[in-house]
Amino acid sequence: MLMPATEPTMYFIGVTTNQSSIMRVFPAWAEELGLAAVLRGIDLSPGAPDAEYQEVVRFLKSDPLSLGSLVTTHKLDIVSAAREDFDGFGEDAQVLHEISSISKRDGQLWGNAMDAVTSGLSLEAIVPDDYWLDSAAELVLLGAGGSSLALTYYLHKRASAGLPVPAKITVTNRRISRLEEMQAMHTGLGSTLPITYVQVADAVENDSVVAAAAPGSVIINATGLGKDRPGSPLTDNVVFPANAIAWDFNYRGDLVFLDQARAQQTGLNVRVEDGWVYFLHGWTRVIADVFGIDIPTRGPAFDRLSDIALNVSKKEISK
Repeated sequence: MLMPATEPTMYFIGVTTNQSSIMRVFPAWAEELGLAAVLRGIDLSPGAPDAEYQEVVRFLKSDPLSLGSLVTTHKLDIVSAAREDFDGFGEDAQVLHEISSISKRDGQLWGNAMDAVTSGLSLEAIVPDDYWLDSAAELVLLGAGGSSLALTYYLHKRASAGLPVPAKITVTNRRISRLEEMQAMHTGLGSTLPITYVQVADAVENDSVVAAAAPGSVIINATGLGKDRPGSPLTDNVVFPANAIAWDFNYRGDLVFLDQARAQQTGLNVRVEDGWVYFLHGWTRVIADVFGIDIPTRGPAFDRLSDIALNVSKKEISK
C-alpha cells in the first residue's frame, strides 16, 4: 500500500529499485542541488496489471508532498494503463507513447519522455559526432522497448537536421507487436532512417544479426536482460563485428552481455560501454523536470554530480 508522503518526496518506479545506486546517490545530489527532498522506490513487476499502474499514478496525483517520479521498465505500460489519469503529456511523450518522468505543474500531473534526450546525450558521449560520417558502421538494437524507441527518435531528429546517422539500423525483438508499434511510429514521423525490423525467436537468432553487422557497428543491449532479469540477449557463441562498440543500457546487474563482449576485446578489438552515463543523464534530466530546476548536461556542474555519484558507488563497493 502506498502511504502519503510526510516530506517532499520524489519516487523511482521500477522493478528492483533498492538495488540501484540512485537510492544512495540521491541524498548526496539533493544536498549538492539544495533540494530538501527524499527519494522512495515503488517496485512493480514487468507488465504489471493495469490496476497497479493506475493506483500508482492516482496516488502521485492526489498526494500533496509526492512531487513526481522517474519511471524505468514500465515507460510504455504506465501510459497505456493510466493515460486518462494524466492532465497532459510533453511533445516527445505524445510521439513515443511512453514516459520516463512524472511531474506536477500548477496542480496538474504531466508525463514527459526524457529518453530521446538522455539516450542521445549518452550516445554522443560514447561516439564522436562524425562517427557515422562516410562509414558503413551500423546500429543494432537488441530490444524494441521504450529506450530503443527513444534512441531511434533521437536519430530521426538528427537525420531531419541533416546530421550523420548510421548507414543501417537493425532492431530485433521477440514480440512482433513491439516491432510493429515502432515501425508505425517511424512511419507516422515520415522517418527516412534505414531501419530493418527483425523478429527473433531466441538468442541464437540475435547472434546471427550481430555477426552480420559491419565492422565498427554499435551493438546495444536494450532488453533489460542483465538487470531486471538475469542473462543476455546473446549466447556465449556470439561473434561481434571487428572494432564494434558493445553498449549495455544497464549499469548494474550481472551484465552478461558485457562479459560476452569483453571476451572478444583482444581478438576483435571490441569496445565495452556500460549504462553509467545513461544513468547520469537519465536521472539528472528527470530531477530537473520534477523539481523545476536547471541542471547542465555537460561542464563542471555536471562533472561534479558525476563525481559525487562515483564516490558514493565506490564507498558501496569497498564495504
